[in-house]
Formats: sequence, C-alpha cells, structure tokens
Amino acid sequence: MSDWVIYAIGFSAQLLFSGRLLLQWILSEKNNKVVTPSLFWKLSLLASFLLFVYGYLRDDFAIMLGQSLTYYIYIRNLQLQGQWQKSPKALQWLLLVFPVIIVIYGYNNGQYDMVTLFENKAIPSWLLTLGIIAQLTFTLRFVYQWITSEKNKSSQLPIGFWRMSVVGAGLILSYAIIREDPVLFIGHCAGLVIYIRNIFIWKKQHYEVS
Repeated sequence: MSDWVIYAIGFSAQLLFSGRLLLQWILSEKNNKVVTPSLFWKLSLLASFLLFVYGYLRDDFAIMLGQSLTYYIYIRNLQLQGQWQKSPKALQWLLLVFPVIIVIYGYNNGQYDMVTLFENKAIPSWLLTLGIIAQLTFTLRFVYQWITSEKNKSSQLPIGFWRMSVVGAGLILSYAIIREDPVLFIGHCAGLVIYIRNIFIWKKQHYEVS
C-alpha cells in the first residue's frame, strides 16, 4: 500500500479526533460547563478504528497499543449513554471483533510480525519505549474516565481526564517530532489547546457553583 493512502487513513482519523474535540469544546463553551455529547464517543470510535489501521500499516506498536486500550472504552461510554444499543446488531458485532481479527491476522505469521513491530529499524528501542509510555499515559485518562463514569452511572469527562490529556499529549508530541510522524503531530497540537481550555472551563464551572 502506498504511503499516500496510509497517511490519508491517519489524517482522516486525526480529523475525526479533532472534530470530536471541537464539537465538545463548542458545546462546553455554549453551556459554560464541560459536556459530553454522544457524538463525541461515536466520532472517537470511528477515529480509533482508522488510527488502529494506520498504526498497523506503519508497523507502529505504540499507536496500535494506545487504540486497542481505548477502543472498548468508547463503546462502553456509548452503552452508558444508551446509544450503542440503537446501532444495528451487525455493526455492533463488526466493531466488537474488528481489533481481534486484525491482531489474529497480523500475528498469524509469528516471528516475522514480532520482529517487524519490536525491532523496526525506523523506531529504535528507546523511541519505542517513549511511544509506549506516551500512549499508556494518554490512554490512562480514558481508564480514569471510565471508572468515574461507572461509579456515577453516567458518561462524563472529569477534570483529571483533561489534566492527564495534557501530559499524555505532550509526550506523544515529543514522540511524533522524533518519529517524524505528521499525523500524530498535527492531531495532538490541535488537541492540546482544547485540553487546556477544558481545564479552565471546568474550574470556572465549579467556582461558580461553589
């Protein structure tokens, strides 16, 4: 597959990620509080789907790991909002098994694929380690968000989510610069501004309440 097609998939994913943040930001500014529309999670799921494919096509384990960990959290948030149940059953099953199918297909060649992912000459071990740490930090924000939402029985984005987003995005930007990955760089530059703005909105919201 040509690099142009691979980058098109990656940029499409980042456009969707940026679109969900822009939508969430505009609605939060309008309501003077941090809100989480169902479209935020729908765009997140579609973007994660595409970015997982992008990571696989670029033999980038760090990207694949990050998307694998958040993919099902997006689905769970749609379930909490009652939106997942409205989707056609065929689409639900496709989205549920897709990452598993890719992993089975990707690792079916055994040693070859393991070497490609973990001994990629384009990604030295220290850079791969940075990428994994960055993705794990960025992903843990959704684990935190998921636990908070389960506790409150509603889908929400707490202040800790945005703080972890800033730290994770900063680390991924460092990885993207060194890796020379325009998809990650552009996507997280745009996101970082919105993460910081949401922190200010959240603080203003709770200051007015108190």
